[in-house]
Amino acid sequence: MVKSIPVNSPKRGVLLMWTVVYMAQSKEIATALQELLTKEGILVKLRPISRNHENNDNYYEVLVPEAEVEEAHSVIIEKGY
Repeated sequence: MVKSIPVNSPKRGVLLMWTVVYMAQSKEIATALQELLTKEGILVKLRPISRNHENNDNYYEVLVPEAEVEEAHSVIIEKGY
């Protein structure tokens, strides 16, 4: 399921639609994917999906701007995520 969320971006001064491109099973996986996509020049946001507030056992949504979804998917597939 792809979900787009409108978010104001002070960096660009425009309204960006952010789309979930991956559901990571841990913060470590989400952060590694964020670093990978950022190195490819893709803006990335992480959003925790609370499962357990007391430890790091949460799922994370990896979001990218709607215009970069195809590129992000290509990188994710290429790198084996």
